[in-house]
Amino acid sequence: MHALTRSPSLVDSLAPWEHRLRLLLDSTDEGVFGIDLDGNCMFINQAAARMIGLPADEVLGRNMHALTHHSHADGAPYPETQCPIFNAFREAMPCRLDNEVFWRSDGSSFAVEYSSHPIVEHGEVVGAVIAFVDITERKRDAEALRRAHDELEARVDRRTRELSQALVQLRELSAYSERVREDERTRIAREVHDELGSLLVALKMDVNWLHKRLGEQAARTPDAAHAMRVQMRSKCQNMGMLIETAVGNVARIITDLRPSILDHQGLWAALEWQAREFAQSAEIALDWRCQLSGALEPADDTAMAVFRIFQEMLSNVGRHARATQLQVQIDRQRGCLRLQVRDNGVGASAQALESPTAYGVMGMRERARQLDGRLTIHSVPGAGTLLMLQLPCKVAA
Repeated sequence: MHALTRSPSLVDSLAPWEHRLRLLLDSTDEGVFGIDLDGNCMFINQAAARMIGLPADEVLGRNMHALTHHSHADGAPYPETQCPIFNAFREAMPCRLDNEVFWRSDGSSFAVEYSSHPIVEHGEVVGAVIAFVDITERKRDAEALRRAHDELEARVDRRTRELSQALVQLRELSAYSERVREDERTRIAREVHDELGSLLVALKMDVNWLHKRLGEQAARTPDAAHAMRVQMRSKCQNMGMLIETAVGNVARIITDLRPSILDHQGLWAALEWQAREFAQSAEIALDWRCQLSGALEPADDTAMAVFRIFQEMLSNVGRHARATQLQVQIDRQRGCLRLQVRDNGVGASAQALESPTAYGVMGMRERARQLDGRLTIHSVPGAGTLLMLQLPCKVAA
């Protein structure tokens, strides 16, 4: 029997155009079947029978709702009185749906998009014709697209939160940097006022004393003049010591602002000087290891940034580590310049190092990023800390 099959009582009445229509319906991939007013199958094409999983002649005469539309997608019963397909001939209401399933003979279901239209003869509804397609792949693609869209939105939301957090941290870091600069200005101003200012006042008083005594020199007796010259010589020596102290203070303040050794002897000499100064003042044993030749000297801006990062590394050791040993190692590895500072102190937790208020760590990382490098910190509570700055050699050279 041909795949587009009708009940035997109807076969003899087929007209030639119906035969051609049957061939046409069999050539399409869309499932098509017709039902009478009782919901029983009057005809079905090859595609519909294949999707249902039964030969066409086993479908004819059977109630199509009970056969393939009896349950919802979740397995809940689907009453025939609620079936939109049957409403097409019961209430002459065409329909088109894409949110339901048809059931196969093996008990499995598949998502369908179907339409149901009443069949009208001589002004009366005698049944309905149903066309349907399997949209499982379409549903799967739509679900995959929805998941991808949800994932993209989640990633955008996460990235937005990260950027917002980074912006807040950047603002806090900027405010912290400004406070540090103001504190540094205040410190320098205090040193200039308290140390240089007092020295200059003392020098001014000594100069006034000399000026006054020189004006009285003519009225003194030889013995008094000799005693006065001794006092003036002592006063001049004292003024010389005050001037030397002032020169030393000026040199120290200038070194705090920018070490002259950085300009005269290069970055590696400046780092060694800073490390030894720190170790001496903090009473920490220093192990200095520099494996770079003097030929590899960074540009001026890069050298200053590396020096400031190194100062902050040592500052962290001094403030938090409570260490007794400090190792500084500078070398090249895999095309990168490495500056490592390791201590045997108390260490720190990851939460402390990643805290939004860890401005020193954030400042070092920001300087490293500006140099196309990165700063990594390995620390275990009770086992010391390793701070490592890595810079591309093309940046450092």
